[in-house]
Amino acid sequence: MVIDPHDLHHEFPEYRDVIHSLKVSNTHFARLFGEYHVVNNEVVKAEEGSTLLGDAELEALKKQRLKLKDDLYDMLKSHVPA
Repeated sequence: MVIDPHDLHHEFPEYRDVIHSLKVSNTHFARLFGEYHVVNNEVVKAEEGSTLLGDAELEALKKQRLKLKDDLYDMLKSHVPA
């Protein structure tokens, strides 16, 4: 099974520079970005079969990933370059 990449650079390629800028200048964004990365990796491992999770656990992780992605996207959209 091929797993689609869900890292933020694939999800929002048009915000590549903004992602970098916010990671170094905004600690809240950097923390959420790190959480997203960890949760996304857990989902990918479960989908690939290298980590065993129940359906409810996987669904909860996917919902957490989506919430983090929504929060990060809101921050990306509202970012005004200096």
